[in-house]
Amino acid sequence: MEESYFKNKVVLVTGASRGIGRAIAESLSLLGARVVANYNKSEKEVTELVDTLKRKNCSIEAYRADVTNGKEVEKMVDFITEKYQEIDILVNNAGLKKDTFLAMMSDEDWEDVIDVNLKSVYNVTKWVSRVMIRQRKGKIISISSLSALRGLPGQANYAAAKGGVISFTRVVARELGRFGIQVNALAPGFIETEMLQSMNKESLEELIQGIPLGRVGTAQDIVGAVLFLASDRADYITGQTILIDGGLGI
Repeated sequence: MEESYFKNKVVLVTGASRGIGRAIAESLSLLGARVVANYNKSEKEVTELVDTLKRKNCSIEAYRADVTNGKEVEKMVDFITEKYQEIDILVNNAGLKKDTFLAMMSDEDWEDVIDVNLKSVYNVTKWVSRVMIRQRKGKIISISSLSALRGLPGQANYAAAKGGVISFTRVVARELGRFGIQVNALAPGFIETEMLQSMNKESLEELIQGIPLGRVGTAQDIVGAVLFLASDRADYITGQTILIDGGLGI
């Protein structure tokens, strides 16, 4: 991706302290964007990211906000617009898993997962969309999951939330299209994370055998799709969900 396109673009990435969100924030910052890396609890991790990138003369700063809290989100968006006057790209990445079979799932496990994975997308998109409507331009990308499209036992809460993200994306794409705003989602499959690394070797090999491309994904696989959707090369794509799963959902 050409660095010139992202130069000075203002980007908000939620859940940017680790994993996929961290990789997205880092990549956009290295391409010249002015990145606001949202986090809630992982201050150490996001501080390390910001310090590392600032040593490379990148424009990035951390902002703590609980994205399930509408008032905190409003303050975060106000902070960004007061400092930069605009928001060009939003990546809704904040996520949480609490896998349990439905019959044993607590109300708290249901509500927490719905709040972090779905309510946060509502909160942040609502406030950012108001900025983008005034600009009459913008890119909104939300991270859904293969779980939204394929029933994985133990993930009723997670699948419901991520399925909601896909439906939300379609509706908001229709609402915001007239303002020159593209709204899309990505649905990753199994991505290399701490959870996968903790699996025993036999279970991991069995998992990989079911993936047509013969490997689990990496955060960089997701970054590539984000960079595409956030660029002018995707100006005529909206309301779509792209699977990034090595073919597992075929």
